[in-house]
Amino acid sequence: MPRLDHVALRVADLDASIAFYTETIGLPFMFRELDTEHHEAFAYLEAAGGNLELLQLLDAENRPVPFSAPAPAPPYCPHVALGVDDLDGMAATLSAAGVPLLAGPLEIPGRVRWAYVADPDNNVLEFVQWL
Repeated sequence: MPRLDHVALRVADLDASIAFYTETIGLPFMFRELDTEHHEAFAYLEAAGGNLELLQLLDAENRPVPFSAPAPAPPYCPHVALGVDDLDGMAATLSAAGVPLLAGPLEIPGRVRWAYVADPDNNVLEFVQWL
C-alpha cells in the first residue's frame, strides 16, 4: 500500500515560511536546496506520517516569482491537516504568535476537535485533535 511521503505548499518567501513552520508551528527543519536548473528553491520540514515541502518558484534569473494565494474561505480546501495532542494549547501558541483562527475550535463530541488557520501565503492548515 502506498504511504504519504510529503505534501508540498507553494510559498512566496522561503525564509519567512521556514521561520513560520519551524518557530510558530514547531516542525523540525530537515534541509533546504536551490535548484537553478528547474528554477525553484525548496525546503523540507519533518512531520510524523509524512513531511512538508515548502516550494518557492524562481524566474529564469533564479529570482523569486511573486505569489499570492487566494484568501481562504470555507470549506477551507485544500488544506494540510496536522495532528496535535492539545488543540487548545496549539490555538494559544498560534494566538500568541499573531496567527488568527479562520474557524474553530470545532468539535464532534467524543470524536474529534479541529481548527483552521492560514500560513503567511494563505495556505490553509487544519489542526486536529482526536478524542
